[in-house]
Formats: sequence, structure tokens, C-alpha cells
Amino acid sequence: MNNSTNTEYKSGFISIIGRPNVGKSTYLNRVVGQKIAIMSDKPQTTRNKVQGVLTSDDAQMIFIDTPGIHKPKHKLGDFMMKVAMNTLREVDIVLFMINAVEGLGRGDEFIIDKLQSVKTPVFLVVNKIDQVHPEELLKVIDQYKDLFDFAEVIPISALEGNNTERLLGAIKEYLPAGPQYYPADQITDHPERFIISELIREKVLHLTREEVPHSIAVLIDKIEKNESSETIHVMATIIVERSSQKGIIIGKQGSMLKEVGKRARIDIENLLGTKVFLELWVKVQKDWRNRAVQLRDFGFREDEY
Repeated sequence: MNNSTNTEYKSGFISIIGRPNVGKSTYLNRVVGQKIAIMSDKPQTTRNKVQGVLTSDDAQMIFIDTPGIHKPKHKLGDFMMKVAMNTLREVDIVLFMINAVEGLGRGDEFIIDKLQSVKTPVFLVVNKIDQVHPEELLKVIDQYKDLFDFAEVIPISALEGNNTERLLGAIKEYLPAGPQYYPADQITDHPERFIISELIREKVLHLTREEVPHSIAVLIDKIEKNESSETIHVMATIIVERSSQKGIIIGKQGSMLKEVGKRARIDIENLLGTKVFLELWVKVQKDWRNRAVQLRDFGFREDEY
């Protein structure tokens, strides 16, 4: 542990909550300096809790990126809501992230209502300040301050990095004294298998439209290391709900699947630091988002939250 001799070592868990698409995953990736949470402009991109770890000489911050809070339409949506809301009871600080461009919405009012019973400090983090005029920003902040007594109000741009260091400094001030939970070089508690499946899913999100992005899950079938060529062989299956979606994912003469694989392989190689051979299949499992057994098989386990 890197405990300083003069100061007490601090550590704690910080939940990032907010509506879909406010920039929670972008902020998490910036904090840890590596892509561990996938990003897209599609709502509900994050489905599970994703933990990112930032360790310095005098503190360790464990950030929890949560699914965007929304009205559930299926069992998967119910699961995502439980994940997001349950983290509020388990953390030392809550970052309520909002989009400065959109301002106060019904989803934000719903979250603020849930925050009324939270005992830990709640920061209002106003993201995307690079996209609004300062005067408009002040108006947005006032709307929220009227509804809740925030411990801190900090405007940032997760994409550009504006004010993100100031936010980290404020978080450190509020952290309790505590141990170093993770080794200094560890940036996430998720296994590589989980991150690889998420990177593949992200590419499908980027390349498809309408209902298809929300209907997919990715299962990693096998990860094997080829000692002679020092290549890692990754075999994965993209799960969809309908045959028509399977056709879209595969594309004309396999063109879409090829593009998904090409883009995902680049990110997986960056993650693993070695050459990767990626093999993808597509399989139909009807209405999997409403089937408890399949949700468990795909890693959405309510008993873990």
C-alpha cells in the first residue's frame, strides 16, 4: 500500500447515477485512463455495474458506473433499474450526473426523489459544459439546486476533460479513511471476458439502428492463447431475439459481422496488448430479455446486487 507517512490513507466507493446518455461511461473511462465501459449514443448502453479503480499515493477511489435510470419495459430493464438504485445504499459518495444541454427532465426528478433518502454526500455533476453558454449553465444549475441540497455542484466536460481534476479533488475531500481495496495497477474489478463481450456489443450498437441494439447480448464461448504465435483466439456468440435481427447483424455476404469483428478486434488487442484472432457467430434466442433463466445465463444475476 502507498500510505503516505504524513496523511491518512483514504478510500471509498463512488456511484455515478443519472439518466441514460448523460456521459457516465465517458467520465469513468477518462478517470481510469482506459476504456473499460462501452459508450454509444443509444440509451441504456450500460446494463451491469462497471467498476473503475483510480489509485494515487494517498487515496483509492472505486467508481461504479450504473445503467441509466429509465422506466423498465422488460425483465432486463427491471434488473438494470435495481442495479442502479441498489448502489445508492452501498457507496460513500453519489455523483448525480446530468446533461447541461438537456436540463431538468422527468427522469431527473424521479432520481432526485430517490436521493431524498440517501444519507451519503450527493454531488451534482453537470456534464457536457463544452456544449452550453455559461449563462445557460447557471440557469440549469439553479433548477436542480432548488430541488435538492447537494454537497457539491461541479460542472465538467467528461469528453474534453474540463474540470475533471477539480471533481476528483472534491471527491477525495469527502472520502473516509480506509484501506487500499485493489492493487495499485488494477483499473477494474471486471474480468477480461466481461470487457471483451462489452466491446463486441458496443460495435453492434454503433453499426445498427432501431430495436436491434437493445435486443443483443454477447457470450464469450472461449478464449485461448496460441503459444507458438502469441495470438489470443476469442470465440464469441452474438445473441439476438429474432431471425430478422440475425440477418441484419450478419449483413449482405457477412459484411456487417465482418465490420463488427474488425472494429472489436482493434479494441480487444488494445485491452490485451497482443494480437487477437476474433471469431463471431450469431444465434437467435426468442424474447431473451424477458426470460429469467436466460438473463442469468447471460450474466444478469439479481442475487449479486
